[in-house]
Amino acid sequence: MVSRTSRASRRKTATTPARARRRSADVSTPRAPDAVAQALAIFAHEVRTPLTGIRAISDLLATSDLGERERLWVDTIKASADHLSALATLFVDAARGGGGRLTPRQDFFDLKALVRAAAGSLAGRAAAKGLDVKTKVSANLPGFVTGDPVRLRAALENLIDNAVKFTEHGSVALRIGAARRPGGRRAVSFAVSDSGIGLTLAEIKRLFRPFSQASAAITARFGGAGLGLSSVRQAARAMGGDIAVTRRRGGTTFTLTVLLTPADKPAPKAQAGDGATAISPGRALRILSVEDNPFGRVVLNAILGELGHRVEFVGLGEAALARIKAGEFDAVLMDMVLPDIGGVEVIRRIRALSGPKRRIAIIGVSGRGEDEAAARRAGADAFLLKPASPRALAAALAQTAQAGGT
Repeated sequence: MVSRTSRASRRKTATTPARARRRSADVSTPRAPDAVAQALAIFAHEVRTPLTGIRAISDLLATSDLGERERLWVDTIKASADHLSALATLFVDAARGGGGRLTPRQDFFDLKALVRAAAGSLAGRAAAKGLDVKTKVSANLPGFVTGDPVRLRAALENLIDNAVKFTEHGSVALRIGAARRPGGRRAVSFAVSDSGIGLTLAEIKRLFRPFSQASAAITARFGGAGLGLSSVRQAARAMGGDIAVTRRRGGTTFTLTVLLTPADKPAPKAQAGDGATAISPGRALRILSVEDNPFGRVVLNAILGELGHRVEFVGLGEAALARIKAGEFDAVLMDMVLPDIGGVEVIRRIRALSGPKRRIAIIGVSGRGEDEAAARRAGADAFLLKPASPRALAAALAQTAQAGGT
């Protein structure tokens, strides 16, 4: 007779190799969420290059002498690009998991300019559906602040898109308020209201679950992945705030609140927020752009040409080092993702050069916000997150060139 203990021992011994293989696989193989996050980060970088072009060229077109019909087309292009950019940001954040893993940026930006851009986006989308638009901005709203303009704009774009999408007739509205908080910060609220389909209490409870919408009927009628609002809440909480839903007669109001710190004067370094201050460079700069994407080169050439600069392009890090050693440039636009040695290593090698060439102004450019810290540690003077506006690019060039003494 075999004891119960002996059988258990054999079962344990027999399963040990299988368990060992599973443990080994767990160590050597990335977990699915990590793989998804990495894939989405790559996606965000790739999609932001053409988005930079779409937004930049539409900005240039908006300054041209256009008719009313053509200007409406340009506004539609800009609104669509803003929405795509917001989706890229929110989807990457969602792939990273819980809100505690998000580290919000602390960039200097013009909050009122961001609000104007959001109001313009709402007006453009509403006009396309024949909806009325109301916008009200508090007189207490601070001008320049520090915070995360990228995630804030992405969250607002999601709420604006939902308000217009779920409203067939009537109006949409945007109300912005500000209240003082301890430590000198401001709780800035963005209330987006609509006269759309409305929501029940049960539907509201489901709204903030990842990959969930209010109801199957809404999904069938309007489409969507149901990921946006869960990502908006994740971003809001990372920025010290939250999002609330209020049912009202004839519609719904979503109120996004974030904590921002007022800034009395422009920060000494250029940032990539939508409200970057436009600064005239004063003279034409000689710029080396390290960009391997042909479409990105066309876009940058158009923007820099309009700004009055001269630009030369290379697609590899090694080629960039050779040109800097041989040429005379005032600034370098350094893409962080390159086919050979990569942007961070190129910056590090430039700073290791001898003579005045090591002090050339360097602006890191990437579709991944997490690249900024490494770029600055390597020696970058500024960092732009794609898609960067022509105004943000102009400001970065002017400020870094001045810092570099060119």
